[in-house]
Amino acid sequence: MNGWAGRIVFEAIDRAALLWLGGWLMDPAEIQRLADAVRDVPDFPKPGIVFKDITPILGDGALFEISIRALAEVAHGAKVNTIVGIDARGFIFGAAVAHLLGAGFVPIRKKGKLPWATEFEAYSLEYGDAEIEIHKDAVHPGERILVVDDLLATGGTASAALKLIEKLGAETVGVAFLIELEFLKGRERLGDAPVEAILKY
Repeated sequence: MNGWAGRIVFEAIDRAALLWLGGWLMDPAEIQRLADAVRDVPDFPKPGIVFKDITPILGDGALFEISIRALAEVAHGAKVNTIVGIDARGFIFGAAVAHLLGAGFVPIRKKGKLPWATEFEAYSLEYGDAEIEIHKDAVHPGERILVVDDLLATGGTASAALKLIEKLGAETVGVAFLIELEFLKGRERLGDAPVEAILKY
């Protein structure tokens, strides 16, 4: 392990102050700083929904760095070849995690956004269906994948992403989210993939 990736495990911190969260370690004070920065926006994008706004985390260099270290820690020792980020905020976090771990980055995009030959997967939304796509040569059989996104809600998009990775023969070693809305039970749709979320509501 080298560079920034080595810092995740080996930086000189008080191990007694660390919090064990579903297979990985994070300083609870740092987790609280992230939680405090998430802004609730009522009635967005429609009445009755309380939107979890993460832009204050993105806009603060220290908080953004904490979030990227936490997402990368989900790999906790597992060899990861490629980070897959889900359209669109998964691109922000996924690319930064890939840089931190020295891994490649692959985007999964909404239908019609990728320029080359694609594999697609359909999934259900509250009002109709949608499709996401990945380039057919983006990942390869035996490749070890960490999927990164900002939010786990109902799990429809993430489930479709995992199916795309499986279609191409790669192995998902973990799925990492900044936020999970536990009451929506999205992780139940993700099969046997190890799932971790930094903040849970």
